[in-house]
Amino acid sequence: MTYSTYFASQVEEWTFLKCLEKYFLYVVIYLAVLVVVVMVLFIIPLCMLFFLYVSSFFFLIYQRTHKLQEDYSSKRWDSARLIVANKWDGLARFWHGYELHGTENLPDGPGLIIYYHGAIPVDYMYFLSRIFILKHRVCYSVADNFLFRLPGLKPLIELMGIMRGTKEECLNALKNGHLVGISPGGVREALFSDQSYKLVWRKRKGFAEVAIDAKVPIIPMYTQNVREGFRTLGNTMLARWLYELVRWPIVPPYGGLPVKFRTYIGEPIPYDPNITAVELAKKTKSALQSLIKMHQQIPGNICNALKERLHEEKKKD
Repeated sequence: MTYSTYFASQVEEWTFLKCLEKYFLYVVIYLAVLVVVVMVLFIIPLCMLFFLYVSSFFFLIYQRTHKLQEDYSSKRWDSARLIVANKWDGLARFWHGYELHGTENLPDGPGLIIYYHGAIPVDYMYFLSRIFILKHRVCYSVADNFLFRLPGLKPLIELMGIMRGTKEECLNALKNGHLVGISPGGVREALFSDQSYKLVWRKRKGFAEVAIDAKVPIIPMYTQNVREGFRTLGNTMLARWLYELVRWPIVPPYGGLPVKFRTYIGEPIPYDPNITAVELAKKTKSALQSLIKMHQQIPGNICNALKERLHEEKKKD
């Protein structure tokens, strides 16, 4: 090998190593940014779960320190409820600039609240907290069975009036003058709806039967931008098959961006003895879809939802 050939090969090797070093650095930076983004997108949903456990643990400590019995319907628990409600309301104001509109549409007596289920129903937790602060009323709620299987949440479940949702439980709560919240779409709507805000109700009409039997009005409710706050990766055939197989929300939610949340309570649908459950279910679905159409940009847009929040903050300043 001549000197010139050897020198050319060394230059070529050196150039290759420099390029490799340069692009390797870019790859490392890209992967680091990707890891940070993924962590941020998934860590806030985990924080919301953590806050649930903190609330439940607080109720347990409160019970021990005040030597209270497990009569969670007692007014003696109201101080603890108010403390936790204020903490959740503070989080709602800080992170999502939460607003509640239409409280005048809630009856003083019993009523059935039918709401759209976001990927994570943190907006509903905000609503429960705000209503307790404003009206000192516990709104009983129907939740999926998987929630009752999570360890450590019993104090929170009992004190927030969360039920499995049998017809007897709902009727009993309504006959005792309480508000009851139900999302007919439930976990399916949480997982398989999207930024088009479609209702995933199938042919459910049990809530309408409850409203007719209890002779109470139905009040539609919806939170603006709830799908921009949290989304799921679950809108696939595989995810649907897995959910129907195990009935657990195994597809993780992501997001938690500080978009603007506004909960709108629509005009009540009064009790009508001449309407059937099927007709009432259709009427309720139409009312909720109209409420969404009135207040939501469809399809939802995360950037616009963030702009709403930032614009509000600047306006306050």
